This record gives sequence, structure tokens and C-alpha cells, in this order.
Amino acid sequence: MTTTQMAREIAEQPEAVARTLDALLPLVPELAALARPRRRVLLAGRGTSDNAAVYGRYVCEALAGVPAALAAPSVATHYGARLDLSDTLVVSLSQSGSTGEIVETQRWARDCGAATLAVTNTAGSPLTEEADLAFVTEAGPERAVPATKTFTTALVAVGLLLPALTGREPEGLRALPDAVAEAVGRGGAAERAASVLAARRGGTVVTGRGLTFPVALETGLKLEETCLRPVRGLSYADLQHGPRAVLDGTTAVVVVAPTEGPVLPDLTAFTASLPATGAAVVGLGGDEALGAHCDPWVRGPVLGEALSAVTTAVLGQLVAERLAAELGLDPDAPRGLRKVTQTEARTA
Repeated sequence: MTTTQMAREIAEQPEAVARTLDALLPLVPELAALARPRRRVLLAGRGTSDNAAVYGRYVCEALAGVPAALAAPSVATHYGARLDLSDTLVVSLSQSGSTGEIVETQRWARDCGAATLAVTNTAGSPLTEEADLAFVTEAGPERAVPATKTFTTALVAVGLLLPALTGREPEGLRALPDAVAEAVGRGGAAERAASVLAARRGGTVVTGRGLTFPVALETGLKLEETCLRPVRGLSYADLQHGPRAVLDGTTAVVVVAPTEGPVLPDLTAFTASLPATGAAVVGLGGDEALGAHCDPWVRGPVLGEALSAVTTAVLGQLVAERLAAELGLDPDAPRGLRKVTQTEARTA
């Protein structure tokens, strides 16, 4: 079996996460000092970085008790609105650090009085040069177009907002590289999941809630870009409404879940209702009770809810890479995509 570049980069994630923790943990006091006078957090990103930003919002609000929101970059780049951001920490995410729209949004935020944190995998990039503080992840070069290790390390970086805002580390932080290695080892289960998804031509929905909901969005994006299939990422609270009507014997639902936490019981009950629709149910993460309603179940490491996002992201990447291979597609270079995407032809 030919090993893809995407598969190799998925396998590099335990070391990438360890390097990122080593590099960024010493900067947490500096971030705490930057954030201390600010009352709220605004996060800006596109694509995969936007999904990492959604995770950051949950970290800030659900775990740190700090109001947070996602920025609409066009407010800066097209409308040029003048907002009072003097009480705001703005976190700008771009793997390349060169996405013009995000660089421009960060510049706008600074001009509106915000403190700025850049999260990127590229030292010396425009995003880092103009930020008050830069969290440069240590993913190393990423050559496959789909983001894998740059996404997981971005989650790690954004997760450090918790100790910066509260002084508390996410549960299991120091053991995270080992947990990521355990997730990388779930290739066999991921292959079975890919086979199930390949047989369901009617469509796929990826669902979750809470701190792993951003991973549902990211897994849907990975399946779309590598497998060239329309995939929706939805909160299960939204899926229970109109979208549930599309589920039948030709479709599949991928459920992304933490191994613990307040959303797990309701998510498990919802998962138990899915087989009656005729849809195939694939589980990523969760506990034994949730896994009992999934076929197949890609078990994740037992980890605190906040960091389950990192390990379930790895599980979703494994499934996407294997599904692309099963469909005879090249996950390293999806059709019509390139590594750095510029939303508009704007200079920054």
C-alpha cells in the first residue's frame, strides 16, 4: 500500500504536539499579561483555522468564563467599520501567516485598540510581525494540502488560552503527545470506517456538540476536500431539526464525541436514535455507551473533554485519508486546491 504524504504527516503529530507544548507553555505568562486588562476575546480565521477559532471560543466561554466570538473579516476588509476593541484580545489564526484577509483583520483590530495574538506555523510571517504576541506552532513543514498537524497544533495553541485566562491547564495537557500517538494508532478502525462511508453514496453528515463540535466541522471539511463529496458539519441540535429528514439507507452520519463531559449523555441518546433512520453511524471518540450505537466505532484515548478535540481530530484525519485512498483519489493534492488560500486578491 502506497503511503501518502497526508498519512506521513498524520503520523508526525505526536512529536509536533510535544514540540508545540515545549515552545508555547513558557509564553503563557506573557499571554496572561496581555489578556489581563481585556474583558472579551475575538477570534479570526478561515477554513481549517476558522474551525480552530471555534474551538477557541468554546475554551474561552465554556471553560474560562470569558465572552468570546468569531470575527467577520469582511467587517474589517470591506466595510472598514470602526469598533471600540480596547477591551478585546483578538486572536488571528493562519497556518501560513500570510493570508491577506487575516493579516488585514489583525491590523484593523490593532488600530481599533485591541491586543493581538497571532497563531501560525510560520515564524517571521506578516501575521507574527504585526502581532503583540505570536504563538508559532512547531508542526514543521506541511506539504500535503489538507491541514493535519497544523490543525492539531493550532488547537494546542488556542487551548493555552485557558491557563492564560484562568491559571488552570486543560486536564491531561502534559500527557497529550502520548494520547495523540494512541489516536494515530487507530488506523485499522479508521479503515473500516472509510469502507462504510465509501458505500454510502447518498451523502454524509458529521455531527457533534460542545468542545468537539469544531472537530465535527473540521472532519466534514477534510472529507470534502480529500474525497470530493459534499459533507455537512452540524451540531446535533441542528441535525435533529430539518436536516434529519435526509437520513436514509444511502447516507451516513459521523458522530464526533468527547470521552466525558456534559454534552456526552445527550449526544449518546441522539446517536442511539440514528440507526432507525437507516443511515450508517460511524463514531469518532466517545465512550463505550456511545460506541455501542456505532458501526464502526473508532475509539479515542480517554482524555479530558477539552483535549479530546485534539485526539478526535486525528481520528477524523485518518478516516478522510483512508476514504480518499479507497475512492482512488490523491488526498495530498485535492482538485482545485492549494496550500495557501487567499480569499480575495488583496495585498496585506
